[in-house]
This record gives sequence, structure tokens and C-alpha cells, in this order.
Amino acid sequence: MKHHYCFSLFLILVMLELITISSVAYGQGNVFKKTLNSSSLHRPKASLSIDYYHRKCPDAEGIISQKVSAWIKKDPTLAPAIIRLHFHDCALRGCDGSILLNHKGSERSAFESRTLKGFQLIDEIKSELERRCPETVSCADILTAAARDATILAGGPFWEVPFGRKDGRTSLAREASMVPHGHENITTLLEFLQGIGLDMLDLVALSGSHTVGRSTCHSFMDRLYNFNGTGKPDPSLNVNYLMLLRKRCKRESDLVYLDAITPRTFDTTYYTNLMRKVGLLSTDQSLYSDARTAPFVEAFATQPFLFRSQFAVSMVKLGNVGVLTGSTDKGEIRVNCNYVNGA
Repeated sequence: MKHHYCFSLFLILVMLELITISSVAYGQGNVFKKTLNSSSLHRPKASLSIDYYHRKCPDAEGIISQKVSAWIKKDPTLAPAIIRLHFHDCALRGCDGSILLNHKGSERSAFESRTLKGFQLIDEIKSELERRCPETVSCADILTAAARDATILAGGPFWEVPFGRKDGRTSLAREASMVPHGHENITTLLEFLQGIGLDMLDLVALSGSHTVGRSTCHSFMDRLYNFNGTGKPDPSLNVNYLMLLRKRCKRESDLVYLDAITPRTFDTTYYTNLMRKVGLLSTDQSLYSDARTAPFVEAFATQPFLFRSQFAVSMVKLGNVGVLTGSTDKGEIRVNCNYVNGA
């Protein structure tokens, strides 16, 4: 027990050092503006830059922010939906807007993508940007910035988004099943994230986006009745929470909040829930039951500053995954996010 405490304390000190190096105060309270050149771990690709659109389309970020704000004001569930849409885009082929392509056999058409939403918001942003700055702002950049703005509107931290991504031309439905969907073990999740350049700390931090949003009962129904084919519920589930979920999930299509305590607030309750065995998805609860990730859960649960700061750093890293840039990469600036140019 003493060894575990010492390790947790050491971890917190290391994370504090990381955050001290990689962030400076931004605004008021616990919101921080990230400096992107402080660590090679989250440095943007050379051809991405924060001021990429300052001359080409100076109002780009403002237009994206205004549209995201207007839509989320009408439908708050769009905030976590856009964050999730961004992850699904970057997790396959990198952050190239491939999830937005809308044709037969695309990622978007796959069964695994059926609960994704927010496409109409991205389309409206793109239409306005094409009117103001034709063939200039990529769909990939729009989605990346929209995810940042959605996070802020949900109560999360700010970070600078480096721009300059091109849009990909390929999107395959058969690849959609590769994205984690809530049933994987920690080793599988780590291997997947390491394959796209992220690490264990990113896994725990990005999982914190489940502090807001909802999930279909289909994603965790096995935990309620037949966990791992045992014919019994998942023993890692709090008994009272189990009873509540059984009442809420009459159908697999029913929706349940990912954070049962503060479902509309971007906070660290998600992590304290895991420590109380009130994690909704098995991938959530496994973060605390696995000895490799549990110390990070404990650190984030007790130190909101650490979570907010690391979430911002990890989102920058996610947004840099596999980006297409410059004239040498096979990308384009789509004029319509649903289709490749000339289709």
C-alpha cells in the first residue's frame, strides 16, 4: 500500500512538471492556453501552424466557433458528439476528414458509425467558409477546431489548434470496426493508441471526455446480464448502479449518461465514478481495475488541474495524428465535406 502511495505521489509530481513546461495560464480559473512547441510529444507536424489561416481566411476560427456555439446552444448533446466524431476521424487514416465522406461503403455508412452525429453542423460551417473563403479551409481542420470549441462549451479547457490539414480521399466502411467501441481490454486499447502515436497517459486523459455525453445500452448490455459469457453481471459494477442500469435499459437503443453523477458538466467526476465502480462502459471501469492505468485515474480524480491540462495536451496530439499536409501528401481541400472533389 505504501509503495502504491509513493508511486502515485511520484506520478503526480512528474505530471506537474510536464504541465508546468507545456502550459501557461489562459483566462480565468482552471482554463489554460497550451504552448505547442514545449514538447516533442505534442508538437504539431512542421507544416501545421496556429496562424495558418491568418492571411488566407482570418475569420475562419471565429466562424467555426460561432456556428458550434449556436448549434450546441440549441442541442447540448452535440458537444460530446463532435468530440467523438473527431476521435473517430483521427483514429482511422489520421485526421483527414474521412469520417465525413458520405457514400456507399464509407466509414460513415458502417454499422459501427450509426450513432455518430454532428455532420449537419460541419456541413453548415463548411458552406459558410466556402462562401467567405472558397477552397481554403479543409473539412479536417473544421472538425478539429469544432472539437476544441465543443469541449470549451461543455466546460472543458482551451487549447490552440494548429491548422493546415488536407482532406483525404479514401474512406472504407470495413475499417470502422477498428475503432474501440467499449468492450476492449486495456492492453488492446493501448496497442491501438500506440499504433496512432498516443500513449497510456493519453488513453486515460482522452477517456475523460466521457465526463459528458451518452451511450446506447447496446454498448454495455452484456455487463448487466451476461458478462464474458458467464450468465452473470460484471462483478466490477456497483450493485446499486447495476440495478439502475437494468431499469434504464429496456431496449438496446435506449440512451444512458456516461457520467451518472454530473452528466452535463466537464469535470473529474468521471474518474471518481470509476473509483466507486460506477463506470458505464467496461473500457471505462477497466482504467481503474488495471494496475497500469489506475494511478492516472487517481491523480486525475483528485487533481482537476492535472486532468484539464493533460486533456488539452492529449487532444492536440490526437489532432496531429496522420495529417495530410502540403503538396506531397495525397490530400485536397474539399468544397463539400460529404464528397471528394469531382465526385
